[in-house]
Amino acid sequence: MNQTNKPGVAAIITLGLVQILSWGGSFYLMAVMANPIVAETGWSQQWVYGALSTGILVSGLLAPLSGRIIAKTGGRLLLALSGAVMAVGLVIMGLSQSLALFLFAWVIIGIGMAMGLYDALFATLGTRYGGQARSAITGITLISGFCTTLVWPGTALLIHWLAWRGACFAIAAMLLLSVLPAYFYALPNVKPVRNLKPKSATQTNSDIAPSLFWLLCAIFTLASVIMTAISVQLISLLQASGHSLTSALAISAILGPCQVGSRIVDIAFKRGHPIWTTFFSVGLVAIGLLLLACFPHMALLSMVLYGAGNGLRAIVRGTLPLAMVKPEAYAIVVGRMARPALIGQALTPLVGGYVFETLGAPATLGLLCVLAIINVLLVMVLKQRLPAPTAAIN
Repeated sequence: MNQTNKPGVAAIITLGLVQILSWGGSFYLMAVMANPIVAETGWSQQWVYGALSTGILVSGLLAPLSGRIIAKTGGRLLLALSGAVMAVGLVIMGLSQSLALFLFAWVIIGIGMAMGLYDALFATLGTRYGGQARSAITGITLISGFCTTLVWPGTALLIHWLAWRGACFAIAAMLLLSVLPAYFYALPNVKPVRNLKPKSATQTNSDIAPSLFWLLCAIFTLASVIMTAISVQLISLLQASGHSLTSALAISAILGPCQVGSRIVDIAFKRGHPIWTTFFSVGLVAIGLLLLACFPHMALLSMVLYGAGNGLRAIVRGTLPLAMVKPEAYAIVVGRMARPALIGQALTPLVGGYVFETLGAPATLGLLCVLAIINVLLVMVLKQRLPAPTAAIN
């Protein structure tokens, strides 16, 4: 089903916008909705945030299955139905009067996340367009980089107007009405290639050396763990470093623009191999965290560097595997690599919270610095093991 033409500008914009809605209706939802839920229901905050971890965990467990489905079918229908699945979960969430039903709603939302977030979309694009998908992936992440800037105030406004349950129903309606037609428009229907026989997991991994596969898994997992930990604990870490709440909020607000800015810069270097983008990503994250740990008064600069590196992370997770495997194997490989990263993300709030509570902010930040340095070393190892010479991707 591989096509030689690139996705059009209108298609890339559509895909970027639908990703904003999909991420806003799932992964980023609880950042704004948790407190109103706790206030109304009386459920513990740990359990409410734990529901998000449940959704991420389900998404991680289903990621390899999602990859196999995309490899066989092209992914168009899977992506198109993801909005309906998320909508069902949101409706159940809005109707839930018990914690058990609330957690079940996030199991359903997690299924929708496995069907419709970055990993599934990138796998679909890589399978359809091969190396030509790189510019589309960069464009989509550039647009969706405004996700939190748009969805957090928007969700807060819906909660103000409709309360949190009404907001769930409203977001569900938007997902139900917009996701399916958006994907049907942006991803024209193509017939699957019939001469490719299904491969077992072992055969699929033969398209990429096992050592390279597990290096990629480790790199993406560490990057996801660091990103999740910072997303959850940045305000607390900044306050523990001596910043006021107002100052901490102002500093953290720089992350979004820096992420978008780094993605714009990546467009200018799109002909280079993605391993160099990976170097910049993990290197900037490590430098930013080390700067925050050693010089807390330079927190603004540290977050500029970290935000730029983290912005490139979303691009790398799609483009680096694309440069290393055949298009027909890409969806399955990406699906398998997504599992450990998503499981790591699901466990990070629990483990990070325990470390912060028992050992304090300096130890938490120090641990994140160690993980970031390890990731730089892993990328260096990956670069040495890549086949040479490495062709650039257009």
